[in-house]
Amino acid sequence: MGDRATGVKGESLGVRTLLALAVTLVFWASAFAGIRAGLEAYTPGSLALLRFLVASAVMVGYATATRMPLPALKDVPLLFLVGCLGVSIYHTALNYGEVTVSAGAASLFIASGPVFTALLATTFLGERLRSWGWIGIGVSFSGVALVAMGEGGGFGFDPRALLVLLSAVSASFYFVAQKPLLAKYGPLPVAAYAIWGGTATLLVFSRGFVGTVVEAPLDATLAVVYLGVFPGAVAYVTWTYALSRAPASVVASFLNVLPVLAIFIAWVWRSEVPHLFSLAGGVLALAGVMLVNARGR
Repeated sequence: MGDRATGVKGESLGVRTLLALAVTLVFWASAFAGIRAGLEAYTPGSLALLRFLVASAVMVGYATATRMPLPALKDVPLLFLVGCLGVSIYHTALNYGEVTVSAGAASLFIASGPVFTALLATTFLGERLRSWGWIGIGVSFSGVALVAMGEGGGFGFDPRALLVLLSAVSASFYFVAQKPLLAKYGPLPVAAYAIWGGTATLLVFSRGFVGTVVEAPLDATLAVVYLGVFPGAVAYVTWTYALSRAPASVVASFLNVLPVLAIFIAWVWRSEVPHLFSLAGGVLALAGVMLVNARGR
């Protein structure tokens, strides 16, 4: 079945777009466990650098195999900015924030991302959400709040929480800034250019990096390699594909499913039974996303 573009007419997302979103969300949800494993041996900066060196290598392989052309010189500054926003700033801020910020509080800040994305898309891309769309985002955010309560993370303020908020804001700018590039280059090249640009700025963490990799336990390094290949390269490609096929505000609303998937993955892999609040919050978060997609445009 072919994919159907989505726009102001509000038709439902196509099968391939939904599949791309599903792949992205599952890999990004699994990344929380990978980040925790990696931080046991790596600093937040060195973890981000290794992760995206791996992702960059994967994209170099793709670019070589497909003979992907270089971007136009005039587009390089915007592509570099996109990489800084979506890779270096987002992941550096999130990694440093998660050193002390509880998972519950972090998920709330990340869940604010769709709100910022909808506001930016309205301002810069001319996208419009109906009142039902904003209600759906609010319902999803409420669901994430219940998930956070169920996981017992608490909501006490930690100064590093501002870093997690920064990551959510930078991701929103990243989603919106790359939209004009997608029509010109397509989702795979844009994902590759963004990963390479973001990795270049992460080289500021290269001091002592080789020694850290050599001394790190194998399981921690393998966790970071996994982050680079799947939540990194693969998920960035599938996310960019979905963003090229649907409004940024609608695609971003699916991010509220991340805490739900993360809890489910922990339930299956680690036998961590979720709290009743978490289950109820998951239902609300999913309902909100469905409302945005069905009635929001």
